[in-house]
Amino acid sequence: MPESPAAKILIVDDDPATVELIANLFRGQYETLFALSGEKALEIAASAIPDLILLDLMLPGMDGFAVCAQLKADPLTSAIPVLFITGRADSTTETRALELGAMDYITKPINPLVLKIRVRNQIELKQARDRLAKLATTDGLTGIANRRRFDEVLAQEHARHARTGTQLGLIMLDIDHFKAYNDTYGHVLGDDCLCAVAQVLERGLRRNTDLVARYGGEEFACVLVDGPPAQGALALAEALRKQVAALAVPHKSSPTAEYVTISLGIITACCNQTTDASLLIRQADEQLYRAKNSGRNRSCLAKDLNC
Repeated sequence: MPESPAAKILIVDDDPATVELIANLFRGQYETLFALSGEKALEIAASAIPDLILLDLMLPGMDGFAVCAQLKADPLTSAIPVLFITGRADSTTETRALELGAMDYITKPINPLVLKIRVRNQIELKQARDRLAKLATTDGLTGIANRRRFDEVLAQEHARHARTGTQLGLIMLDIDHFKAYNDTYGHVLGDDCLCAVAQVLERGLRRNTDLVARYGGEEFACVLVDGPPAQGALALAEALRKQVAALAVPHKSSPTAEYVTISLGIITACCNQTTDASLLIRQADEQLYRAKNSGRNRSCLAKDLNC
């Protein structure tokens, strides 16, 4: 079983000697990143998503308060715990730091043992929260994302694409004649079939930024961020359809084929700030039903919509 990757700590301090001192404390235990300014800290936090940020209060340009406020205002970084390290020991400063969302507050000079214990505690809390979040957003049968996670990602990506003016793709699909499959082979093999299809879909997505989720029952959904163009989305859907067919899972009660097949509805759309993500689902569902009404085991595409 592969080892879990080491937790990442971002050290933010304008004094290189302090950065080196803290990094040396955690060498071999955590991966350490560093920034000498608040602006650089925000850049690294958004790209690397560390598990903990050790943040100095007195920084050139943006101070630690401003950095913390921006971290907590950005959905991408808001869940990263922040531990302030500062030479200011007054209760007013500490209260403000905690009100901004910091998890802890340590004063200089640094006590290495205290810092190591507090960092360990924060990392363990973060990892526990991450495990709970994963459980809450994972489908218990197939192990892929669940409907809740799909709804969250689609809403976030719809809002982001509406701001940037870029295209978003969505594929809605389901297993053809799945009720007949369950009636013929039983629910245990039906569950096995769902898991096999889910694994094909997850492996078939070409980019880590895309998401496949179990939408409900035998229906699945794929969110394709930042494109791809319409023909690229159709090509991906067709590749997924062929990969499911290649499993050659017997389905003798299907009027479509002798093996398990899927039907897919695809849209690519320029998102609109005056609508919400549910319009994307309705449009993709229309294409899914068009695929079903056309004989199943096929993909249907509506391109360049305004959703």
